[in-house]
Amino acid sequence: MTKKLVINTTSRETRVALQENGHIAELYIERCCERGIVGNIYKGKVIRVLPGMQAAFVDIGLEKAGFLYVADVIDEMDAVVDYVDGRSSSADPGDEGMEEKPLPPIEDLLQEGQEILAQIAKEPLGTKGARITSHISLPGRHLVYMPTIDHIGISRRIENEEEKERLRTTVEEIRPAGSGYIVRTAAEGKSEEDLRADMLYLSELWKDIDSRQKDAEAPCLIHSDLDVTSKVLRDILTEDIRHIVVDSQSEYDKIVQFLGTYMPKQQYTIELHDKNEPLFDTYGLEVEIARALGRKVWLKSGGYIIIEQTEALTAVDVNTGRFVGKRNLEDTILKTNLEAVREIAYQLRLRNIGGLIIIDFIDMEKEAHREQVHSALEEALKSDKSKTNILKISELGLVEMTRKRVRESIGRTLCEPCPYCEGTGYIKSRTTMVFEIFRKLKREMNDLPGYRVNLQVHPDVAALLYDEESSVIDELERHYQKQITIIARPNFHIEQFEIGAG
Repeated sequence: MTKKLVINTTSRETRVALQENGHIAELYIERCCERGIVGNIYKGKVIRVLPGMQAAFVDIGLEKAGFLYVADVIDEMDAVVDYVDGRSSSADPGDEGMEEKPLPPIEDLLQEGQEILAQIAKEPLGTKGARITSHISLPGRHLVYMPTIDHIGISRRIENEEEKERLRTTVEEIRPAGSGYIVRTAAEGKSEEDLRADMLYLSELWKDIDSRQKDAEAPCLIHSDLDVTSKVLRDILTEDIRHIVVDSQSEYDKIVQFLGTYMPKQQYTIELHDKNEPLFDTYGLEVEIARALGRKVWLKSGGYIIIEQTEALTAVDVNTGRFVGKRNLEDTILKTNLEAVREIAYQLRLRNIGGLIIIDFIDMEKEAHREQVHSALEEALKSDKSKTNILKISELGLVEMTRKRVRESIGRTLCEPCPYCEGTGYIKSRTTMVFEIFRKLKREMNDLPGYRVNLQVHPDVAALLYDEESSVIDELERHYQKQITIIARPNFHIEQFEIGAG
């Protein structure tokens, strides 16, 4: 599989695209006014403890208070932090030899007004504040340092048991007593020298953070994580990504310096794009990004999928569309579902859709076909670094799955709710508005002074009143002995109207 990183940088925005086989697989966007905060470390102050939720809200200096769950406060490591290529997730209880323990009450651990050091684990999503943790973790190229936890973990993506044991033994021998480390996927095959260098860098970084937080006054930022380009290079740049294309000289120089410092033994081709054509246009990425913002995605066969994001979940609906097949209905349905599986896995990763996902496949009568589609979905999601969990296909053709969500989806990053429909996707029709106006006219006509009534409406509604509904206007004028003057207001919302005396 051919992979490359394409990096577009301007003074206000940086976009990093991971391209696989000529198609964009992942997209990272950072704007100077909306810089990501996952990994940032703050000194915060507890403002509210919620025993009923076993959680607390902590003021860390952001617009919304951070949410801190009890499992992210306690000293014992009941939930292991498992890093897979820079994405943290709670491991299963008992993983890495840890046993599940009962959680103490949150009020025994935190009190209002208490100052704590906390790290952003999840960006603020929608109406929710950031998810934070007091278990600090500092990711390097090969290791993740956990200064508050005495534990050694290994990335689950390293499958070779002998290599796992070698890495565990090496880290155990060279780590300072009481410190914790997670060995990342990128450490596979690396020498003791590489691991020791990473360990030394992270240890010095923690000393600097610890010294700064002692004199700082809460709430305040103590440590800011890397910018998006450096973070992507650190977290996803592996040996199978050899080509990097960038369109900024300053960014080019920064990448060369970063790779020379952190990955001096690796050989990468770094290309400076200096042509007149914009970089993302050259590689066809703008078209793919625009497609990723659409609600409907067409399949090559003529079928299509619909992707709808809500506050609680994401629904994906599969349809045959224009595809009629060649043999019989069951084969047509199976082929459409299998083609949809590949596109769904691709879209979830590209759009960075997380949380609960419901996929409505076309109903399949044969159990063997349902198993085939389910297996294809599991296989298609293997290349996704975000943790996924998939349940079996129900008899109705529904699949429930979850995908680890750390940052906002592309749709919510690049778009905002429609000011017209306020995010619902619907507005009242012209006919509905006309009948609302008639009802309000009947309620208010007698109370309006004078013999003239001004009715201000959107031009589309005015057109309907002048044309199809003009007879009702005439009837109202005769009944109330008043003249109704319709005034079209182009700046009005289609659901907005005003009734007043003339």
